[in-house]
Amino acid sequence: FLNKAALVMEGDTHSNGTIAKSWRLCTTQQVEDLKTLIKILPIWSSSIFLSIPIGVQASMAILEALTMDRHLGSHFSIPASSFLVFTFLAAAIFIAVLDRVIYPILHKLLGWSPTLFQRIGAGHLISIMGMVAAALVEARRLSIAHSHGTMDQSNATVPMSALWLVAPLALVGAGEACHLPAQMSFYFEEFPAPLKGSSAAMMAVIIAIGFYLSAAVVKIVKASTSWLPNDINHGRMDKVFWMLGVVGAFNFCYFVLCAKLYKRKPSIKH
Repeated sequence: FLNKAALVMEGDTHSNGTIAKSWRLCTTQQVEDLKTLIKILPIWSSSIFLSIPIGVQASMAILEALTMDRHLGSHFSIPASSFLVFTFLAAAIFIAVLDRVIYPILHKLLGWSPTLFQRIGAGHLISIMGMVAAALVEARRLSIAHSHGTMDQSNATVPMSALWLVAPLALVGAGEACHLPAQMSFYFEEFPAPLKGSSAAMMAVIIAIGFYLSAAVVKIVKASTSWLPNDINHGRMDKVFWMLGVVGAFNFCYFVLCAKLYKRKPSIKH
């Protein structure tokens, strides 16, 4: 169907052969470039969900930290919003460890290195693990709040260290370390040559859409369930994380299907 855009019809060109209607007639290369972009879209769409848990967790972790014991020693209390740093710190550390240690060791000992799709898939799985960890931590926080009678005390601190939040936040960061660099490499390799400069923007678009959707998810959950009341001690935030984990599992299956059906561009060997 798209090939019709390159068919020359009467009136499409001038007598000297130049294109008269550039908005109607495309070159064969332009048609092929569009086909390539359409082929990439399923893989790209499967990655949008990866940004949704990050946006949701960023908001929820702050709310959780505000109700937990954030003290380090007797004189210092970690600001609640500072816990988000652990996600980015974990991502930075894991990227360095993967590139400088794990991948070289795998290549040296086994003669094998994970493909870009395998790295992206690992990012999906670790992100799901992050949501499961977040659900377990929140369930534990609610249990302690209930057993210590802080459920109905406004501004009461649940006797549970806020450092428990580091594990799920770090897992999400580790997931980013796996899939973000791999996706950027994938788009750069697969994008048509005239558009390679725009390939880096694909990740920015994914993150932007994901964060907008995360706000929509929170709003929908608040409107349709009792999981996110104003006082989270009376809610079930853990169910939000479980929901994201389950949806993430389905999204991972969708990614695997897209990856199986995708035909990579042949590599050029010099």
